[in-house]
Amino acid sequence: MEQRVGASARRAALASRRAAREADTSAASPPRNDAVSTPEPTRTISIHESNDDTWRRQKRVPLQINLLASLSRALTNIDRQNGEQSDGRRREHAAVRNTHEEKRQFRKVILNPPSDFGGYLRFNRASVQSLLGFATCYLLVFICCYPMITTTISDGYGKSTIGDAELSRGASFQNIRGRKTFLRVKQEIGTMKERAIQWEQDAKVHALEKIEDVIESSTVGRKDGKDALMATKLMEEAVEEFEKEAVEEEKRSVLAERIGRFQQDHWEEALKSWEEEPLLVVGVNQVDSNEEIYRSLHGNKTPGFMVLGMHRSGTSMLSGLLVKGFGYETGGPLIGAGFDNEKGFYERIDVVLQNDEFFSAQNMGWSFNVYHYDSEKALRHKQEGTITFNEGKKALRFLNNPHKELPYLQKDPRMCIALPTWLEFLDRPPAIVFTYRHPLEVAMSLKKRDEGFTLEHGLRLWIVYNMRALQNSANLCRVFSTNEAVVKDPMGEVQRIADELTTKCNVIAPPNKQLAKSVVDAFVDPKLQHNKEKPSGQEIRVGCIAPEYQSDHAEGSPNQKEEKEIFLMAMEVFCDLESGEALKKDYGWPDLETMKWPMSKVH
Repeated sequence: MEQRVGASARRAALASRRAAREADTSAASPPRNDAVSTPEPTRTISIHESNDDTWRRQKRVPLQINLLASLSRALTNIDRQNGEQSDGRRREHAAVRNTHEEKRQFRKVILNPPSDFGGYLRFNRASVQSLLGFATCYLLVFICCYPMITTTISDGYGKSTIGDAELSRGASFQNIRGRKTFLRVKQEIGTMKERAIQWEQDAKVHALEKIEDVIESSTVGRKDGKDALMATKLMEEAVEEFEKEAVEEEKRSVLAERIGRFQQDHWEEALKSWEEEPLLVVGVNQVDSNEEIYRSLHGNKTPGFMVLGMHRSGTSMLSGLLVKGFGYETGGPLIGAGFDNEKGFYERIDVVLQNDEFFSAQNMGWSFNVYHYDSEKALRHKQEGTITFNEGKKALRFLNNPHKELPYLQKDPRMCIALPTWLEFLDRPPAIVFTYRHPLEVAMSLKKRDEGFTLEHGLRLWIVYNMRALQNSANLCRVFSTNEAVVKDPMGEVQRIADELTTKCNVIAPPNKQLAKSVVDAFVDPKLQHNKEKPSGQEIRVGCIAPEYQSDHAEGSPNQKEEKEIFLMAMEVFCDLESGEALKKDYGWPDLETMKWPMSKVH
């Protein structure tokens, strides 16, 4: 019972204290307008409560109230800020979601193409100007390219082909744009002689203009004659100036042409040596003056000689031994050494080019159609201006030079064909050194060097060149030799040739009288100096055998029969050369058009 009374008393005390705190709180806090007024509860003070406790509670209540108010305001501010940030993030997330949703919706849209051209391009001022500009550019390009589109290429047989046509040499230049204009201008310019005359006339006009200027600025008709003297001096200076320019222009054009044609560095040295050669006497009595000068130096001696022989017949080796061993002079410029002749050709470029010009005017070259070369026609071409003969003039400057003290050596296999033409331009006829080689060896060498060269063609050329060389030189002093003799005994054979040139043909003696062994070793390959085995084959006559060889044609075919026929004909000529029969003036040569021998040769 007592326990129940004590518990009731404690509960009553706690309730009274709680009521007292709430009453104090209401009294201390300021009244608020928005607050709802409530009736103040009645505070019941326990009898057990002391005065000290009441004072402490009253002192602590304001502090608690202030602390709770501050905490309440802080929490309110925090809640407000969190609410604003949350609203902002929700708005941002909503915007992002809307953007992605729009993109997804855009990708789902299928763009249908426009049904008319206006959907692609709107015809306003800018678009129309662009189209007009494009059309104009396209038209200009088409006009510029039209000549190339319509160009056809001739195949050399009167047909026009495009694409993979096999062109003959120079055919690709027939339809180049501007070619007709170039040919017209070239024809208007004329030859070097015509240009020289024009230069001289220009010089005189220039001099007259200077004279008129001087006379106009000075006293005219002076008695002391100084005006005339000044005019004459100006005339001479102007003419000399133009002549120098003409010479330099010719040298530059020659150098550019040679370098472009052969791509050889030796041209510069050759032209330099060419400049050092003394010029011929120029005047009305040029031939007589040159003859008098030559006679005063050498009397009636022959100024030099020419080496005649078919291509690939050892003429370069023989010429090199004579030039290096005895000192015969070739002049220059010369063709440089090549892959097929490492020791050099000893051929003057101007002579080679002039012979090519002779051949070209008659539709031939060194390897084709030379059988029909006409010397009289070549002379008419020169007189009519069909050929310029510019290269020939340079060669004659050396060959007809009366001031030369050394005998010259001129070598070019083309000279076997063109010799009669050159004899018309030489002041004195030269001596001749004729050499030959076995026809099968020559034909095999040409076939190996030049792609597409047949054995039958090489044998035919061998007959033509040797025939024309002996026919055209029949009235000249000649020294005969063979490639086999030079290879077998170079010291003795070359020495014999040089001696016969001096004694038999009265050629000016060379500076060296004996051939040095070092020169022979430099030009003659020791591997060639061996005894050849006696060939086996068809015996044409006693001591003359046509050797066997491997033909590219099938046995019994028409091509093989024709090749065999021309081979036996060449061997007939070779056997006659070996016996000396073919060296006679009245030797009957075969007709290569009918492939028949003259009646006197029929066995």
